[in-house]
Amino acid sequence: MNINPSCWNESDELKTVVVCSPSTLDVPDQQTATDVQWEKAVKQKKARRNHEEMVRAMEEAGVTVIDYSVHLSQEDMKLNEQLINRVFVRDLACVFGETMLPGAAGTSMRRPEYFQSHRLFQQWFNEETFHIRANNKLKALEYGDVMVLNKNAIFINTGIRTSIESIEALQSDLFKAGFSEIGIIDLPRRPDTMHLDMNCNVVGKDLFLGKSYISYLPVQVRTEKTFHYQMAGDFLKRHGFDVEWTSHITHTVADINFLNLDPETLLISTKANKSIFKEHPKLKHKKLVEVDVDELENGGGGIRCMTLPLERIQ
Repeated sequence: MNINPSCWNESDELKTVVVCSPSTLDVPDQQTATDVQWEKAVKQKKARRNHEEMVRAMEEAGVTVIDYSVHLSQEDMKLNEQLINRVFVRDLACVFGETMLPGAAGTSMRRPEYFQSHRLFQQWFNEETFHIRANNKLKALEYGDVMVLNKNAIFINTGIRTSIESIEALQSDLFKAGFSEIGIIDLPRRPDTMHLDMNCNVVGKDLFLGKSYISYLPVQVRTEKTFHYQMAGDFLKRHGFDVEWTSHITHTVADINFLNLDPETLLISTKANKSIFKEHPKLKHKKLVEVDVDELENGGGGIRCMTLPLERIQ
């Protein structure tokens, strides 16, 4: 891959992104969905049409989209195409500045896709770029719990799928990557708060949109040598963000799990509550590109969950 991973925030122009097409297996009924921790039953033919629409929207915006599954060996593919969560690639790895770090599955059901994708990333990138050995000291760290706010700060949730021990094990790598602060929040342990990006998101370069309850939570702020505590809003404001707390989230995934295509353009679900994007002056002028990902969202994740940015350019 002729790619130099580089992501210093969540909102610069998206140049290259990794995705994975949905599994070949249906989740046929609500009981099965509940058993595998999905929201609803899913028909994979419809899910694939949704995924193709999402990919097409990104390509029309000038983004290079890489489906990692087509690069797997024939042997790996036999298993991979039966992994129902493989579409949620955000959790697998994350680019911090110009360093790419692997994740660690927070549930055993997802471990095969982490193993397979990491082995593939090792082929694509050299050891200086993709630090596969960082995975050795992780217990559970899914990158839906992580947001790269800017060149100084990273925001991380310790919760159902990400352990505080793994954050502590990884923090030296984050400081070496060029960041000076890590803000750690602890969201309630519930299905609708499984990951940080099911509760909040960065909008453009200087606006943060989150569920209103987050304003009541403290953040542990870590540097290489110290740590202290701040309220979530104060931490975000100190790093240059206007903060918009909203109580109008009606669909946990569709409303908040969008993707910044560039500082002024958001890729959002057709099911998103559009009134949210009118609550702040900086939201009113954003360009909204809508895609139907309804069937995919039944799996419990949205557009951000299904995209792993490799390159963002200023």
